[in-house]
Amino acid sequence: MLGSTHGTLTTDSRRARAIACGERHPGNAVHGRTADVGDLDVSGRPLYADVPDLDRFFRPASVAVIGASDAEGRPHTGITRQLLTWAERVGARLHPVHPERPSVFGIPCLPSVSELPEPVDLAVLLVADPLPVVEELAEAKARFAVVFASGFAETGAEGAAAQDRLAAAVERSGLRLLGPNTNLNAFERFRDDLTGPAIALITQSGHQGRPVFALQELGVRLSHWAPTGNEADLETADFLSYFAERPEVGAIAAYVEGLKDGRAFLLAADRAARRKVPVVAVKVGRTETGARTAASHTGKLTGADAVVDAAMRQYGVIRVDGLDELQDTAALLARARPPSAQGVAVYSISGGTGAHVADLATAAGLALPTLSAAKQAELHQWIPGYLSVANPVDNGGHPVGDQRGRKIIDALLADPAVGVLICPVTGPFPPLSDRLVRDLVDAAEETDKLVCVVWGSPVGTEPAYREVLLGSSRVATFRTVGNCLTAVRAYLDHHRFVRDYRSPFDEAPRSPSPSYRKARELMRPGQQLSEHAAKQLLRAYGIRVPREQLVTSAAAAVRAAGLVGYPVVMKASGAHLAHKTELGLVKTGLTSAAQVRDAYRELTDIARCEDVPLDGVLVCQMVEQGVEMVVGVTHDDLFGPTVTAGLGGVLVEVLRDTAVCVPPFGEEQVRDMLAGLRCRALLDGVRGRPPADLDALVEVVLRVQRMALELGGDLAELDINPLMVLPRGQGAVALDALAVCR
Repeated sequence: MLGSTHGTLTTDSRRARAIACGERHPGNAVHGRTADVGDLDVSGRPLYADVPDLDRFFRPASVAVIGASDAEGRPHTGITRQLLTWAERVGARLHPVHPERPSVFGIPCLPSVSELPEPVDLAVLLVADPLPVVEELAEAKARFAVVFASGFAETGAEGAAAQDRLAAAVERSGLRLLGPNTNLNAFERFRDDLTGPAIALITQSGHQGRPVFALQELGVRLSHWAPTGNEADLETADFLSYFAERPEVGAIAAYVEGLKDGRAFLLAADRAARRKVPVVAVKVGRTETGARTAASHTGKLTGADAVVDAAMRQYGVIRVDGLDELQDTAALLARARPPSAQGVAVYSISGGTGAHVADLATAAGLALPTLSAAKQAELHQWIPGYLSVANPVDNGGHPVGDQRGRKIIDALLADPAVGVLICPVTGPFPPLSDRLVRDLVDAAEETDKLVCVVWGSPVGTEPAYREVLLGSSRVATFRTVGNCLTAVRAYLDHHRFVRDYRSPFDEAPRSPSPSYRKARELMRPGQQLSEHAAKQLLRAYGIRVPREQLVTSAAAAVRAAGLVGYPVVMKASGAHLAHKTELGLVKTGLTSAAQVRDAYRELTDIARCEDVPLDGVLVCQMVEQGVEMVVGVTHDDLFGPTVTAGLGGVLVEVLRDTAVCVPPFGEEQVRDMLAGLRCRALLDGVRGRPPADLDALVEVVLRVQRMALELGGDLAELDINPLMVLPRGQGAVALDALAVCR
């Protein structure tokens, strides 16, 4: 069996539910219009991202602080002071609310929400129990609220119930809420003296966003910070969609502990991909320990990591592991122009450094093209002939100190095969290093190509680094080679991805296929189908199965074998059989009537001894020439139906060479998924075997996706194992199948 059922599908967001019910909810704006049936896929789920209007959250005209304080030593006093400063900075009117204070920091204090002189854009709740206040704010027509209080879903079942009550009140109210269990990060002081494309930041843990926020001190602009907390209402996907539409945002950086709604996240990532806005994310939960910790911190599902990884990859979200990688990769993607070529050139003053970095770059999947003979001859005008300039380029050191250094850099950047120049400086060596970085910065100002410098000094106080490199908006500066290569790979991959991107949501099925009605008749709610019934389900969707007959006597088996054609395979068939081979309930290579009769008796005897009920014995065409693959469907708690494909056969659970796609997906995404398998060479043909019919395998995966979408949660699980992929042009045959109905 390929996998197990993970549970029921999560519900979509409240806006998605309203769409599905045909309601005209004010939050249902899709691409500037109201959603309709055409915006839903065949399973009734939305096809386009709901983009909330958060302008008044980040730039309100009026703010109410509920529970405001100016008493020394009280925690709410510091928060009130910061909010007051922030409101002045953004030009908002601030209304403190407290039943026992006549004024706060010299501003008249209102006794209750009902006394607010105007409907406020943003209400900040500094109270232990926000539920009654949310209901009051609804009556006061507030647009947004922020809840700092903790003690909700992150604390366990009782807290989760309290959060559910809060979410229900918010849904009834019409306002949008950030939190609970959030903080002041949205109201930080952002530098307004920095220019160029900015990073927008989303974090579920405020402290984990500090390294990205600190990029401002290195000259990288930040525009927004959304600390989503427990996401009772506003979630990561909402901010992702909103930031993707902001003209000043060059990249979105996210620290994600758990996704509230997998579908909403995919739709938001799709919107960012359409807008060509890079999204870089740290998603915790790669390990069991990490997943458990994340769940206890945010009170949300972490999701199967392989599915999360696949979903992010399908929609171009760049997943990194460390916060240092997050800041370096996001900074590069926000500011760098699109590449003119995929090639990377490594340039150094040391042959050892160049060779080392070139090895690491190649291992990271970067292409280091060998420079042409003409280009090498040009470089040897300034570099001694005994040094290698094929790529990596070693200048030997001395040319850096005079006019030759700049000429070498210009010559490398002029090469049409080079899109990125990486120069590792392992340590400061004035005055040569000073001249080198100045030449690199000056050259970067005159080219559209990406220039990266790795400043390897552990000190980081050198003027060449602090003033020259960090003072340049065109040079991407890193402190480690690893982070540089990670960022460059992400940069090239992102631009290649968005250049060819076609949204799978545009082509997702809107209405059931002709196969759907027939398939519904074959479903048995709450039951596992027999192999024979499961194959009928596959046949309904146009997936080829072998010639076979279900028989209930030895004589009928002999007649069936004659019709199917020898040699044949005989298998016990029953609704409760999952691993027939282990029980000895499969007989292969039968070539005579006597063998068929004996096999029938043996199979039925074993079934009786094992107390396994049968609906008969299958007499099947024997198919031998091909590559055994597996294709299946399971349900993920966050993303719903997922489709898995990989190396099949009896060792599928041992070798675990499989990959996942999250519907909807298209043909190219299936091919990308298959290209990443370790067994991919088998499909191309090895050791004299002909290439397999890859097109047929792709078609089966697409048909299984259609089945998963149309049958939805009613199909809890499907395994086609093995799917025999025949030689090119001959198709693929599902030799065995298991289906579980919910």
